[in-house]
Amino acid sequence: MTWEPELEELAHRKALAAELGGPERVARQRATGRRTVRERLDDLLDAGTFAEVGSLAGTATYDDGRLSTFVPASVVAGAGRIGGRRVVATGDDFTIKGGAANLQLVAKQVDVERRALAERVPVVRLLDGTGGGGTVESLEEFGRTYVPFNPGWDAMVALLAQVPVVTAALGPVAGLGAVRLVTSHVSVMVRDLSQVFVAGPAVVEAGMGEALDKEQLGGWKVAAKAGTVDLVADSEEEALDLVRRVLSYLPQNAWQLPPVAEVTDPTDRRDEALRALVPRSRRSPYDVRRLMRSAFDDGSLLELGRLHAPGTVTALARLAGCPVAVLASDPKFYGGGMTADGADKQARLVDLADTFRLPVVHLVDQPGFVIGSASEAAAVVRHGARALSAVEQSRVPWASVLVRRCFGVAGAGHRPLGRWSYRIAWPSGDWGSLPIEGGLEVAFKRILEQSPDAASLKDEIAARLETVRSPFRTAESYLVEEVVDPADTRPLLCAWAESAYEVLATLPPGPVGRGLRP
Repeated sequence: MTWEPELEELAHRKALAAELGGPERVARQRATGRRTVRERLDDLLDAGTFAEVGSLAGTATYDDGRLSTFVPASVVAGAGRIGGRRVVATGDDFTIKGGAANLQLVAKQVDVERRALAERVPVVRLLDGTGGGGTVESLEEFGRTYVPFNPGWDAMVALLAQVPVVTAALGPVAGLGAVRLVTSHVSVMVRDLSQVFVAGPAVVEAGMGEALDKEQLGGWKVAAKAGTVDLVADSEEEALDLVRRVLSYLPQNAWQLPPVAEVTDPTDRRDEALRALVPRSRRSPYDVRRLMRSAFDDGSLLELGRLHAPGTVTALARLAGCPVAVLASDPKFYGGGMTADGADKQARLVDLADTFRLPVVHLVDQPGFVIGSASEAAAVVRHGARALSAVEQSRVPWASVLVRRCFGVAGAGHRPLGRWSYRIAWPSGDWGSLPIEGGLEVAFKRILEQSPDAASLKDEIAARLETVRSPFRTAESYLVEEVVDPADTRPLLCAWAESAYEVLATLPPGPVGRGLRP
C-alpha cells in the first residue's frame, strides 16, 4: 500500500493554486500592463531559489467528501535569495478578490514575516490590492462582523528595528495594503501603473463627495510629492531592480554590518571642477547633485524621496565601496532651508542609518528654518526639533562637509554635538546665528532709524562685518577643524569611510532600541 492517491491529490491542488484566479482573471490582469504575482516573484528572486510556504492554503468546497472547487489564498509567500542573500518575500494576487485577504487565511502572511524576525533576514513585499480583510460583501460569507485589527502589526513594527523591509506597489494599493507599503524602510511604486490611497475612488465619492479617478487620488505624482513613497519606477521590472538595489546597501539585519562592495572608482580621485561649484553670490543656487555625484562612488548614488520636501536631499551611496547615508540641501528650493516636511524626511533617513549602522555624510548648506506664516502653521519648529533630536541620538559615525551656509538652530544640527564627528569646510563656508543679509537690519535697527543716510550706513556696517566673515578667521580659533580644497572632498571622505567601518565593527550589534517610524 502506497500514498499514491494522496500524492496525486497534492499535485492536483498545487496545479489549482498555480492557476491563481483562473485564465480569465489572469488575462484581465495582464491587459492592464501588470504581471502575475508568480511572474513578479520569479523576476525578483535568484532563479530556482523560491521555496513557497502555504501553497495549499485557500478556500475549498467539497462534494461527498471530494474536492469540488479550490480558490488559493490571495497572497503568495515564501523564502528565496536576492544576489545570493536570503530574504522572505510575499506578493499579493490581484486576480483573487482584488488582492483582499481572507481573514481566516491572513495567518500565512503574518507567519512568513515572523519567520523573517526569527531568521533575521530582509522582507520584500510586492503589493497589488487592499491586503485587508475583504470587502463589505464578504460579511455575508463570514456570517458576522468583527472588531478591526491589523493582522501581525506587532511583527511589522518589530521588523523595522531588526531587518530591512522594502515594499513595492505594483498596482492599486488601498487600506491595510497602503499601510503595509509605508511601514517599510524604503517603498517603491510604478509610474502610471500603481496608486496608493487609504480608500479608493468609489469609497471616497460615497463618503466625501469627491469624484476622482485613481491617478488623481493616489497616483505617483500625488504619492511621491506627499512622501508616501520613496522611489518611483517607470516599469515593474525597474521597480524590482530598485528593490534589489536598495537591499544591496543594507545588511541582512541589525546584528550585521552593511555589505562593502568592490572598489571600482579610485578613492584618490580629485575633482578640480568643484572649486567653481559654489557661486560667489550667496543668493545664487548651484547643483548639489553635481557635488554628490563627484564625492561618492561612481553610479552608487540612489536618491530617496526626490519629489517630497525637495529642499532636503536624502540618499544612499557608497564611499570606497562602503554604504553610507547622505544628507544634503538643495539651494534651489527655499535656499535649502529646513521645512517641516524636510525635517521629517531628514529624521527618517537618520533613523534608517542608525538602525542598520550606515555612516552619515552631511553636505551642509543650511540657511536655517524656513520662516513665515506657512512654516509656523506647519509647526516647523517642532518638526525641526525632532530632526535635530534624531541626529543627536544617532550612534553611527558622522561626517559633515560645510559647503556653504550653516546658520541658526537648524544649522547647529548639522552633526551630533555630544560626541566627536569628522568635519571639514570649504573656503565658501559661511556661518553664524543669522546671515548678515537678514540680521543686520534687526541688530542695528535703532542706529539705522536715527541715521540721516540709512542706506549708506547699512552698506558701511555690512562692509565691516564682511571682513570677519571669512572661514579662515573661524579656523584660526579652531571653531572649524579644517578648511580644505573642494577638489579633495572625495579622497578625504573615502579615507574617513574606511575608518568609520573599523569603528562600526566595534559597536554593540543588534537593534538600537526602536526602529524607523514610518
